[in-house]
Amino acid sequence: MSVLFFDIGATLADARMEPDGSLTLRPRPRVAAVLDALAGVPKGIISNPGPGEGAADRAAAALGAAFPGRFTDAGLVHWGVKDGRGIFDRAVASAGGVPADGCVFVGEDAQERAFAREAGMRTAPHPVFASAAMEGRPVFFARIGLPEGRGLPELAAVAETTEAVPVHVASERLVLVMASGLGAEVLERAGFPVELREPVEDRSAFLIRDEGSGGSAEQAPGVAAGRAEALYGFIAEALAAGGAPPAALLGPAPGGVYLAVPAGARVEEVHRPGARPGDTECLLPDPALLSRPGERAGERAGGPGPGVRGAASGSGLPSAEVVAAVRATVTAESLRGHVARLSGAEPLVAGEPLTVRSRDAAAEDNALAVEALAGRFQELGLRVRRHPFRWRGRQLFNVEAEHRVAGSDSAVLITAHLDSTASGGEFTDEDGAPRPYDPAVDPAPGADDDGSGTAGVLAAAECLASLLADGGRPARSVRFVLFNAEEQGLVGSKFYARAAAAEGDRIAGVFQMDMIAGLQRGAEPRVEIHAGSAVPGPVVGASDALGDLVARTLAAFDPAVTVQQLTGPGDPAVGRSDHASFHERGWAAVAVSEDLFSTPEGAPGTGTRQYHTPGDTLLDEDHDSGFAATIAGSVTAAALAFAGL
Repeated sequence: MSVLFFDIGATLADARMEPDGSLTLRPRPRVAAVLDALAGVPKGIISNPGPGEGAADRAAAALGAAFPGRFTDAGLVHWGVKDGRGIFDRAVASAGGVPADGCVFVGEDAQERAFAREAGMRTAPHPVFASAAMEGRPVFFARIGLPEGRGLPELAAVAETTEAVPVHVASERLVLVMASGLGAEVLERAGFPVELREPVEDRSAFLIRDEGSGGSAEQAPGVAAGRAEALYGFIAEALAAGGAPPAALLGPAPGGVYLAVPAGARVEEVHRPGARPGDTECLLPDPALLSRPGERAGERAGGPGPGVRGAASGSGLPSAEVVAAVRATVTAESLRGHVARLSGAEPLVAGEPLTVRSRDAAAEDNALAVEALAGRFQELGLRVRRHPFRWRGRQLFNVEAEHRVAGSDSAVLITAHLDSTASGGEFTDEDGAPRPYDPAVDPAPGADDDGSGTAGVLAAAECLASLLADGGRPARSVRFVLFNAEEQGLVGSKFYARAAAAEGDRIAGVFQMDMIAGLQRGAEPRVEIHAGSAVPGPVVGASDALGDLVARTLAAFDPAVTVQQLTGPGDPAVGRSDHASFHERGWAAVAVSEDLFSTPEGAPGTGTRQYHTPGDTLLDEDHDSGFAATIAGSVTAAALAFAGL
């Protein structure tokens, strides 16, 4: 006899806080089939509904609506924080005499699984593996090498039928998965070689990029394996020095290494000397990862929005009306004001005393910034939803604000990340000795990274509101999205894109702004447009087309700006900002930034020199609000033109 206990958020369902404050849950792929197959097994819930009065009631109502008749035993439903084994002990006690090892906790969060194991429970990292956990069969991280002539759709069709869940698509030839021994056997019989690596247990998967690796794991296996070993050695030593449990090597990945990181090991805070922005990527399990729904959406909705006058004339450039509205609203003054509030230079909300010290995902002020940003979007008349997810034991939110167009074929997204970090700064204890960055107490103003991009998204929303007030009508829906926990490995955008794919969302294109205010004094103004994708196929050309539109718009806005269009596998930002979470799903996306990386000729970047330090403030000599307005204005104009204005 076994009793199954499920986490809700991201495990059973994707959650959204609706504009009216209600909670909506949308079941994750394969979950319904798992619950049907286990109809005779008692089932309960162990979930944190979040703070606030009525949170548990809202969660219970949403659970009942999403899974009617599935979780009917109130004695097996446990609401509360999961910051230790206590709630898991209570769940075992409610299981009617079933011993602890007869109880199974199914949850995506590795730390929560670790607490459940402390309570004696068995665990599964995904509902697909619930039966394996009940039967005491382990689940492994595994590498699948696709033979020539076999494609991802064929692999997807087989994986869908067995105990296997994709985690990362490295290329058309290499996929990282979670799989039980049974799942591996099924895949092998279907002609897909499987290399079982480490047990999942209380671990999560990460891709750590190796600067200058210059090749893929398939192209040079020996070299890639050697570099992977060296990078793993550095990471393992750094984690051990901080007292964290050791990570496990899962083998080379194109451009880096796969690691299985145990709960409590903050690998996202470990950076090799010379590491470039975005060297760490969190990997999430998803049965639908191989399907790339964005490719189908792109076939239906690719190209500039219907009704774009520039597109009709062949130029593709924004109309005079859009350009005029952008120049009136996306200004140096407006961006400077937004950044001042986001970085703590001014009160977060005008007329109130509170200033933020940090927007780090682990800082208390992060939630205050979320509320202020959601409030500003609501003032503009947009439909605002918050997308909750959990990371390192904290509930975080992405913020989405949409102008929905009835009958639209798709949505255009203008995005940035709202969180900050100062993990690259130097800190000392009371005795003057060096100490690690502490996000709970240390300032992380993040004026440029990514207060500037967030300000650009706010200004873009203000521009759309102005155009709507003057009678403008886009042909596509326009969505403004601010992602949380980008600095932890693209976590917020990963959750957002995964949920959007599961829902069948139609996204025509994503315009990401990540660090747009950095310009060293006297330097030539250079803007980088990153369209490069690690995912082959239609997403490559579609993203290049978005990059072309932004480049031509930038040239029209300010001919003095040098534009660097970076694409293909040589793009140094492949996988390094939130646009990559959409590439992974086949959606067209670009990231636009200041000059962060060196030029192809080797010239150093001219962006901020205060990257990830407490010096990233509005007063930083490299912070240029006028330069930010040029970039944000161009991105806004290009995105609104793409939306059909």
